[in-house]
Amino acid sequence: MHFQIKSWTWSVLFKLATCTVLTGAQHEPGYCSFYEDCGLNPAVEGALIPPRVPCKDYRKAVNVTGDHYELFKSVCPMLAHGEGKTLACCSFRQLTALQSSLTLSKAVLIRCPSCADNFAHIHCATTCSPNQSQILKITKTANITQPAGMVNEAVVGYEAYVSTSFSDASFRSCKNVRIPATGGYAIATMCGRYGATLCTPQRWLDFQGDSSNGLAPLDINFKLLPDGQTAGLPPGAVLFAGTALNCNETTPTGGEACSCQDCEQSCPAVPQPPPLPEPFMIGRLDGVLVICIIVFSCIFLLLICYVILEYTIRYQKSKGARKGKNTKDQNENEIERKISPKDVTCSDKASLATQEFLGSLFQTWGTIMARYPLIVLPVCLVVVLAFAVGIKDIELTTDPVQLWSAPQSRAMREKAFHDANFDPFYRTNQLILTAPDRPSHYYDSLLFGEQNFSGIISKDLIIELLELQQKIQAIEFWSDELNRTASLKDVCYAPLNPDNPSLTDCAVNSLPQYFQNSMDNLNAKVNMTELGVTKEVDWRDHFIYCVNSPLSFKDITALGMSCMADYGGPVFPFLAVGGYENEEYTTAEALILTFSLNNYARTDVKFKVAEEWERRFLEIVQEYQKNPNTNFTFAYMAERSLEDEINRTTAEDIPIFMISYAVIFLYIAVALGEYSSCKRILVDSKFLVGLGGILVVGCSVMASMGFYAWIGIPSSLVILQVVPFLVLAVGADNIFIFVLEYQRDMRRTGEKREEHIGRVLGNVAPSMLLCSLSESVCFFLGALSTMPAVKSFALYAALAVLMDFILQMTAFVALLSLDARRQDANRCEIACCVTVKTPHPSEPNQGVLLPLMKKYYAPALLNPVSRVLVMVVFLATFCACVFLLFHVKVGLNQELAMPSDSYMLDYFAYLYKYFEVGVPTYFITTKGFNFTSEEGINAVCSSVGCDQFSFTQKLRYATEYPERSYLAIPASSWVDDYIDWLNPGSKCCRIYTAGPNKVEFCPANETGLFMCTKKCMSIPQNGVLRPSVEEFNRFLPDFLSNRPDLQCPKGGLGAYDKAVVRDKETGEIIASRFMAYHTPLVNSQEFTAALEKARELAHNITMTMRNVTGTSQDFEVFPYTVTYVYYEQYLTIVNEGLFNIGVCLLPTFVVCCILLGMDFRSGFLNLLTIVMITVDTVGVMTLWGIDFNAVSLINLVTAVGISVEFVSHLTRSFALSIRPTKVERAKEATANMGSAVFAGVAMTNLPGIVVLAFAKAQLIQIFFFRLNLVITLLGMAHGLIFLPVLLSFFGPGVNNAVLLQIQEKKAKEMELNSKATFDNISFESHEKSNGEISVEPSHPVKADIVSKTTQEPSEFEIDVL
Repeated sequence: MHFQIKSWTWSVLFKLATCTVLTGAQHEPGYCSFYEDCGLNPAVEGALIPPRVPCKDYRKAVNVTGDHYELFKSVCPMLAHGEGKTLACCSFRQLTALQSSLTLSKAVLIRCPSCADNFAHIHCATTCSPNQSQILKITKTANITQPAGMVNEAVVGYEAYVSTSFSDASFRSCKNVRIPATGGYAIATMCGRYGATLCTPQRWLDFQGDSSNGLAPLDINFKLLPDGQTAGLPPGAVLFAGTALNCNETTPTGGEACSCQDCEQSCPAVPQPPPLPEPFMIGRLDGVLVICIIVFSCIFLLLICYVILEYTIRYQKSKGARKGKNTKDQNENEIERKISPKDVTCSDKASLATQEFLGSLFQTWGTIMARYPLIVLPVCLVVVLAFAVGIKDIELTTDPVQLWSAPQSRAMREKAFHDANFDPFYRTNQLILTAPDRPSHYYDSLLFGEQNFSGIISKDLIIELLELQQKIQAIEFWSDELNRTASLKDVCYAPLNPDNPSLTDCAVNSLPQYFQNSMDNLNAKVNMTELGVTKEVDWRDHFIYCVNSPLSFKDITALGMSCMADYGGPVFPFLAVGGYENEEYTTAEALILTFSLNNYARTDVKFKVAEEWERRFLEIVQEYQKNPNTNFTFAYMAERSLEDEINRTTAEDIPIFMISYAVIFLYIAVALGEYSSCKRILVDSKFLVGLGGILVVGCSVMASMGFYAWIGIPSSLVILQVVPFLVLAVGADNIFIFVLEYQRDMRRTGEKREEHIGRVLGNVAPSMLLCSLSESVCFFLGALSTMPAVKSFALYAALAVLMDFILQMTAFVALLSLDARRQDANRCEIACCVTVKTPHPSEPNQGVLLPLMKKYYAPALLNPVSRVLVMVVFLATFCACVFLLFHVKVGLNQELAMPSDSYMLDYFAYLYKYFEVGVPTYFITTKGFNFTSEEGINAVCSSVGCDQFSFTQKLRYATEYPERSYLAIPASSWVDDYIDWLNPGSKCCRIYTAGPNKVEFCPANETGLFMCTKKCMSIPQNGVLRPSVEEFNRFLPDFLSNRPDLQCPKGGLGAYDKAVVRDKETGEIIASRFMAYHTPLVNSQEFTAALEKARELAHNITMTMRNVTGTSQDFEVFPYTVTYVYYEQYLTIVNEGLFNIGVCLLPTFVVCCILLGMDFRSGFLNLLTIVMITVDTVGVMTLWGIDFNAVSLINLVTAVGISVEFVSHLTRSFALSIRPTKVERAKEATANMGSAVFAGVAMTNLPGIVVLAFAKAQLIQIFFFRLNLVITLLGMAHGLIFLPVLLSFFGPGVNNAVLLQIQEKKAKEMELNSKATFDNISFESHEKSNGEISVEPSHPVKADIVSKTTQEPSEFEIDVL
């Protein structure tokens, strides 16, 4: 017994002594602190991989040989010094566990070999270094019972000492490594809560040593100290200061330097983009402004000189008259200037011949139409019906793409290619929710410190959002198309299970998805101890972690929850929250809820199912918005919302257009009346004539629409809204000119009613023809436009204007004849059986406007001071508008297409305010490029071994200048991820070596032992993996169908399965796409610029890739996103607009010259005035905020047509006047024709335009009310103010051929008069001598002589001549 006690005492003393010795030798070179695998860490729960930990074992490092050395060399090559010469502190089993752990990291880091090498170096050093005991200190152990029943002490925590030079260099080599599928950084998945932006070497290593992240098997506290520092180190301990590779260096095993996309040091010297062109400046002023000022000054000086010269010449003439040049005869009458035939030019003769021909033609025509009205009207009706019956087949285009993008335009061709090869963009249904009245609060997190949470990031609101989300997800309805109950899973976008999705497979992005839409997860809370402090962690800690590390399968809190959505994909924070700055997601001001549906062709049965689901989605959201208990202020939209709202506003604004036309009709009906006496109001009114004129306009529009519908040219809402307005303006003008001239003209003695109407028509129809033909030719030429909406509008308008003129020359003349018959019989208009005894006045009705304009307006406008003032003001305005023309904005913001009360306006406002990322854009490759060759792969990829200016590298360079390229995130590259997926360093691509699927692809989640021991490819000698053509084609389908998971995050399903299109027979890649993201784009100018820059970049890439051996010369890379087809028009619309307006202006000049008998001066002044109206319209558009786009282009083309009405009538009236001076001729034209133009065009348009101000559609308010108001006011100002003054200065002289004809006519009349007088005297003498009764001369001759000698011929009498 004594011996036993003594023996036990000595044993204890020996162990204590041994322990003392060991403790003193804890940090010595050549010794290990732990060795061999001890089992699973009992302190780690919910690990994503088995947390195997080593046994505590202070021992000398062992010499590794045989298979042990081969595995060691494979896992930690930087520590291998040759077989038999390599010491290590890790067993074969430890190496196997380390290899398994490093494989997960290599899956995302293998793109950059030096980064992967450095990362492995850190963990190899702490696990296998022969001097392990010197670089770490065990801080925590645990007893683990082995399967045999033995209890071993396992290491579950230690402190590692690493030099900052090594840690910093390692971090630098890894911080820019990309994840091609997301465009983000790999470091973001390896830095926990800090993400890529806030990640540092210390935080990076802390995450690697945090066992709560589900990946680290034990806790490691990395102490980073500067080289040489010993303070804080245990005695004998040293800093691990291994050699870290720079990312632009090759690895010792032959791995190539990292690519530029993953390593800034590898980037070549990329030239900076050229500076933006400087604005055109002269001195410190805008160059265009200076030029406009100089031009105006020059024109002003020339005008002043011209005025001075004109008055000087006039003064000299008057002075010469005072000196004795008598201009009056003995009866004090002015001596008329004699015209010699030599004074008549060819132009004068041509003009007279033209007027005589047209006047005679239309007089004869008008007489016939007026004589047979009851035949003419039915014939016209039959013709109109024959044309209009085609309306039953009319096709109304409402799709904006088909309206504004030409079928053969580049954008449409690219869209067709995309839609033929890839699925269309998914349908987006979205809510953006805010809670502006909610106060923010601070949360003191155990792990993340004090965090500021905005009012909307609160648990109760997240729960409310989750309840709304679940209510929407539960939508069900009966579908006739499917003949069963339909739900979200029938139409949703399910990227990871597209063939047979369940409800949880549907891609729904929202904040609750960080909690897998689970109320239990959201309510979860648990106590957690960190650095000796125990606190409760809850949903807020999980949220902070997930928004900074959205690709994590397990957070680092004690909650241990995944950040992935329930459908298996990540929820990127910019899709869950909005309205934050500098990635401070907890301060977000908005929550975002997005349901993504598949997009189907309109012919697909599921298209209607998707639309019905969206309709019910809108119902739920709108009902929720009306609920007084709702705590959110939010905006929303469905994919169908744009079309719904446009259709709604069209239907609601139809009454506005009807009221507009009713107001115009009422005005015409009232204004056409004569109203000479109260008793004759019902007789002299022209209500039915006005109605007939409106019907003529309506019939012409219907005939035009029917004809084009018959031949298959589609119509649009723009045509329905604009063409009737245009034709009404043109038609009303002609109606007023015709009717007013008929009322002002006195029927000659013995002249029948039909002859009277024919004569009046002969006077005015040439003017009507001039305008109508100019406008019709103008619009027909406008149909040369490549824009479908502009082209169809021009065709419809051209034929409508032409038909309107034809019907006015036929049906309206017949209608006026019937009305004149009624008026001659003094019958009331409505009650035709009632007659009025009060006779028609003998004098012609001058109306109100004509006397006012003749007596007051024309003299005031054309006095010397006013003339100069008008010229100066209008020229100054023109020059100012030329300057403004260069500053008009080009584009059409999509919110303008919405009615002013549309919920979509709120959505657009929220979108621009809260969204932090722009629209995705695809860079698409066409057939003709060999992706399978090594040269082809290098020309596309951006990982190690790729060309420095490859496809994806160029996209990455572009993102460095987002303000110029409008690209924010580099493109995801299936080629890069495919190479990484094939890399044997990862677990992704393996082959079954046993079982029924032997030699087939084995997914990474296959857990059977020894089932998949073979990798798809062997490790390349130079570290640059490139599959052969056979390997590329063999494994590509496996990659595209491989679902990504923790074991293999590089699987292509969801990210790339729809991004590669292969020929089913040859396997050739005929189309592929690479997705990038634009910066946030908020207006059409930015969308257009983004398209332009993307095309420039794609063209540059195309030219480079065509140089690759074997590439077809028609191979192309082009950018595509759903918005490009809308905004492409704005790249060319300025040139398109100049062309369209130019070809519309040309016929106004040509037709005017021809119909005025080659009067080039009148044609030029006519053209100049119309140009000024058009330019001034664009200038006012700039001031009034009206952008230049296809809608405004249509209105500008319309402006040219309406300007013709304001200008051409007056120009012709002036040209045909025979007043002695230009001023008098201008006065006559202004009074006679100006009054009709004012009543017929200006006063017809203005009431109808004003009514449009009450339309709900912003498009109508801006582009129809504002723009048409501007066009009408400017047309009226130029036609009735500027043009008379311009003609008074520079108008053509009197037509000498007309004067010569009148002179000869008067001479003949004088001769006849003298002969009649002589015959009368002779007869009287004979009567006295013979007592016979005299015979009076012919009455008509006498009446003709009297009428021609007592009043000066009017312009219309000249026509008859």
